Amino acid sequence: MFKCGIAYPRCKWILPLLLLCAIIFDIIALAGSGWVETESGRDYASLWQSCTSVGGNEYSCTSIMDYAWGKATAALLIIGFIILIICFLLSFVALCAPRISLLRVIGGLLILAVILQVIALVIYPSMYTNDLATRTENYLYSWTYGFGWGSTIIMFGSAIFFCCLPNYEDEMLGNAKTKYFYTSA
Repeated sequence: MFKCGIAYPRCKWILPLLLLCAIIFDIIALAGSGWVETESGRDYASLWQSCTSVGGNEYSCTSIMDYAWGKATAALLIIGFIILIICFLLSFVALCAPRISLLRVIGGLLILAVILQVIALVIYPSMYTNDLATRTENYLYSWTYGFGWGSTIIMFGSAIFFCCLPNYEDEMLGNAKTKYFYTSA
């Protein structure tokens, strides 16, 4: 006989794995060097510095931390990252012990981290193009900037799940029978 349903006790462990993926994506975004680059590859920038080619393989780099928006962007991303790590650790506490009320707290913290990271990821391109872009060529937002957005999207989805999981408390704790979507005889 074939049965198809959701096994909540096993399904709940996907959330810490998603948070781990978000942590990895955030580390790549924070440490990556290619947030912005020109089509020709002459200029590139990361969260921390902007570099321009001066000939050959030599680049002249200036710190983005000299600008207030650069400091704000870095601070918001780092605070969001710290909140994400706290949520990752709390998710093990909440899912190992039957503390279902802690799940909504984790969801709320993740929403706060998402708000901080969205603000940072919107500030960076708008202020970069105003202050540092030369407007002689087109600038492309690269893969490390995309990892920042990927982390934010994963955190948003995880926040929704953490907020909704307490509605299925009996299923998670094994107090209710599994409801099958499909059964065949």
